[in-house]
Amino acid sequence: MSTPVVRARGLGYHHATRATPAFTGVDFDLAAGERVLITGDSGSGKSTLLSVIAGLASDGEEGRHTGTISVDGTVGMVMQDPEAQTILTRVGDDVAFGAENLGVARAEIWPRVEQALDAVGLDVPLDHNTSRLSGGQKQRLALAGVIAMGASIIVLDEPTANLDPAGRADIIAAVDRVCRFTGASLIVVEHRPRPWAAVVDSFYRLSADGLQRITGSELPGAPELQPARQVPAGAPLAVETRDLTPTWGPPRSVALPEGYSTVITGANGTGKTTLALALAGLSPTRKGEAAYSTSVRRGLKGPPIEWTSRDLAQRIGYVFQDPEHQFVTGTVQAEMELSGAPAGRVDKLLARLRLEHLRSANPFTLSGGEKRRLSVATALANAPRLVFLDEPTFGQDDRTFVELVGLIRELTDDGVTVASITHDEAFIAALGDHREELA
Repeated sequence: MSTPVVRARGLGYHHATRATPAFTGVDFDLAAGERVLITGDSGSGKSTLLSVIAGLASDGEEGRHTGTISVDGTVGMVMQDPEAQTILTRVGDDVAFGAENLGVARAEIWPRVEQALDAVGLDVPLDHNTSRLSGGQKQRLALAGVIAMGASIIVLDEPTANLDPAGRADIIAAVDRVCRFTGASLIVVEHRPRPWAAVVDSFYRLSADGLQRITGSELPGAPELQPARQVPAGAPLAVETRDLTPTWGPPRSVALPEGYSTVITGANGTGKTTLALALAGLSPTRKGEAAYSTSVRRGLKGPPIEWTSRDLAQRIGYVFQDPEHQFVTGTVQAEMELSGAPAGRVDKLLARLRLEHLRSANPFTLSGGEKRRLSVATALANAPRLVFLDEPTFGQDDRTFVELVGLIRELTDDGVTVASITHDEAFIAALGDHREELA
C-alpha cells in the first residue's frame, strides 16, 4: 500500500483563548487521488482541522496541536470566508498570486490562470476589480487560485455555501474535473453533503469522539420545517422602493411586507447585497425613493443613511455576509454588550443561539457557524423592527439551522420585518413568505 499523502494520529488542536480543544483524537489517512467529505455539527472543529492539514494552524501564540500529522504534497485551501483570501485588486493577479509564490515560470502562470477561471466559471476580465465581485464570485476566485497553484491536495471549507443552485452544481463539477485532470486528492467540508455524493469516495463525521467514517445513508438531509406563510393582499409594507438605484446595479422597485419574512434571491453577482446595504442605511444611493413605515422610523425623518449609528441600530439590524466585519471586541460577551443592550436580552440571545459557553472566547476564533450566530445575535441586541440577513444559514448544521429559522419566525410573530439574502432552498421554503428575485 502506498504511503498516505495525509496521515494523522491522535490529532487535536487547542486555541489559546478557548477553554476546551477545537477537536481531539483524530486518526485519518488520505491516499493520493482520494476524495473525502467531512461533515459534523457547527463548532465541532471541521474548519480548524482543515487549517491544521493546510499548515495554517500551527503551534504558536494562537494555539497548539496534539498528536501527529504528516502531509506529503502542496496543499491549496479555500477557506470558509473567501474574502479573507482575496489579496490583490485585479482578478488575474489574485489567481496568479499562489503560483507566483511557488516559483512557477511566468510563461506558465497565465495559461494556468485562464484555465482556472474557466474551470470555476468566473467569466470576468483579468483586470476586473476583485472588490466588485459578489461573495459567491469571490468563492470561485479563491478556488481558481488553488487550481492555478497546481495543488496536489485540495482542501475546501464549505465551498458552495454562498452559491445559487446552478453555481453550486458548477463548482462541484469544476472540482471533479480538476481532480480527474490533475489527480489531486480532495478534502471538502460541507453541512449539506448530498450534492457531493457522486464525486467523492467516502464520508466522515467529526465529533467529540474524533473522525468517524460514515455511509451515504447516514448523511444529513434537508431539515423538515413548517412551510412559509401567505402574505395577505394589501398587507402594510415596512419598506417600499421606486426605482431605487444603489451604488451598483440597475434601479430596483421592491416591497417588504411588514411583520413577514422576505427572501431576496437571484444569481450570484446580481447586486443583492448592494441593494440590502442601501435599504439598511449603510450604503448611499444614486437616485430613486425608499419609503419606510412609521413603525420602522419611530419618529425619525430623512433617509436611514442620515440617522445616527445608535438610532439606526435601534431601528434596522444588519447581518453581513462576512460576520467578521461586525466584530470589534475581544470576547463574545463584550461584543454583545457593545451596543448597550439590556443584560437580560444579551443572556437570552446567547442562550437562544447556543453561544453561552463561548462568552469569554475571542469572536475571531469561533467556527464559521458560531460566527454567523454571533453576528445575528449582535444585530438583534437592540430589538430593531427591520432586520436584513445576508446568507444567514452559512455554516449551520441541521440543529442550528432549525433553531435559526425558528428564531426568525419568532421575530415575525412579534411584528419584526425580516429580509434575507439566500440561495438556501430549505430556508426559502420555510421563510419565503414574500420573494424578491433580482435579475
